[in-house]
Formats: sequence, C-alpha cells, structure tokens
Amino acid sequence: MQLIPRHDPYMVVRSTGGETVAALRGELDLVLVRHLRPELDALVRESDALTVDIRRLTFCDATGLGLLAHCAGRTRQRGACWRLVCDQPWILRLIRLTELDDVLCPERGSEWDATGEPEGEVTGVFPDGWDVGPPGGLPDMTAPHWDPAGPLLSEPGVTRPVS
Repeated sequence: MQLIPRHDPYMVVRSTGGETVAALRGELDLVLVRHLRPELDALVRESDALTVDIRRLTFCDATGLGLLAHCAGRTRQRGACWRLVCDQPWILRLIRLTELDDVLCPERGSEWDATGEPEGEVTGVFPDGWDVGPPGGLPDMTAPHWDPAGPLLSEPGVTRPVS
C-alpha cells in the first residue's frame, strides 16, 4: 500500500510493510469523525494490519467510539489484524461501559508511541485557565446512588431550580 503523506494535525499515519499505524490527536467528536472517516475507511480497506493509537486524544464521545467500532469491525471482516492502543482510564472506562471491549479490544501500547516519542505527559499547549486535571487522567467515577426511599421531585414540598 502506498500512502500519500499530507499534513493533518489530527492523524499521523505510518506504514511499514503490511502494518499501518494511525495515531489520532484532539477531540474525537462528531466534527473530527466527519473529517477522519474517509481516510480511516481507506486505511481499513488497504491495510493488512491496522493499529489505531488513541493515547493522544483529549476527548472522545459516542460518535468517536462508533467510528472506532466501525473500523474494527470492517478490518476484521476483511481478515486483517486490528489493534487499538489506549492508556487513558477515562476512555477505557467509556469502552467498558458501552460494552465495546470485545469489539475494540483496547490494549496499552509499548514504550514508544506512533510518533517515536517516549510515553509520558500529553504534549501540547492548553489555554490559560484551562484545568487539565490530575496528571494520571480522570478519576474512575461511579454513578450516583439513587435512594428509592428518598424524596422525588414530584412530591409536595420538594423544589427544584427553574431555568
């Protein structure tokens, strides 16, 4: 496969032999999915082994997970090898909660990422005042506990803010 290199701030693609690595950056939401889908579809069609590295994503929503699941399914359907590299606890939790672990099969990467840089802090510049959170990523949050004996919003005497 011959890939034509081009400048894309959201995806870096490297191909050696039959293995292709696509490293994604930025916020994998509806806007970025629309931008990346044609190129990822081409990689899925052409690659004997496709690795998608999402360790540099700063956000991923259901649309992003849908794109990754689509790519994983199509890659395997062709008989090619699929690999998703992810080490961010909040994305791994999202994959677990949506029960996509069997489809995406996320795994932690090796010591070096697709750009040849050692693993470590996410590089980049954040706007002034931006809270980047703890260095280890987002905490593993649990859903709030609902007490069936507690007051309901429809009961008399219970008020809620009106917007």
